[in-house]
Amino acid sequence: MHFTKKLLFLFIFFGCFTIYAQESKGKEVLNIFTFEEVEEIHQQIPKPILVFLYTDWCKICFGMKKTTFKNRKVIQFLNEKFYFIKLNAEEKQDITFLGKIFTYKPTGINTGMHELAVELGTIKKTIIYPTTIILNTVFEIDAQLTGLYNARKMIGILTAYID
Repeated sequence: MHFTKKLLFLFIFFGCFTIYAQESKGKEVLNIFTFEEVEEIHQQIPKPILVFLYTDWCKICFGMKKTTFKNRKVIQFLNEKFYFIKLNAEEKQDITFLGKIFTYKPTGINTGMHELAVELGTIKKTIIYPTTIILNTVFEIDAQLTGLYNARKMIGILTAYID
């Protein structure tokens, strides 16, 4: 009887791991790059770049990260057709891109903005969070999309851009 309980325990224990492993295999993972990585990879395989400009305090940004960019179809489309970069507008680390070093610029005691966020996200002298930026294969801004985009809208925009 004691042996049977141990065997049953082992069966249940390893069965849970098997089920978990199968579930995690089915989930798609969004490939997220840095600007430096994209610049290097882009030389071999040019693709447009989608930059998601966000801040940690932006609730809409948080929502897009948790829904739009977790959607299986969005992930598949981005992984296949784009390089995806997340850029925190308040990032404090320097970023080298296209031969230039972009830095964080403080604007107050606990506030500031990264120069690259300003460069990519400014529309009519204003930055709105989130902003989704599409850079073409020669690193020019083709689109700056502000606000919330659900998965369906995002797929529509990306599909139209590629076609």
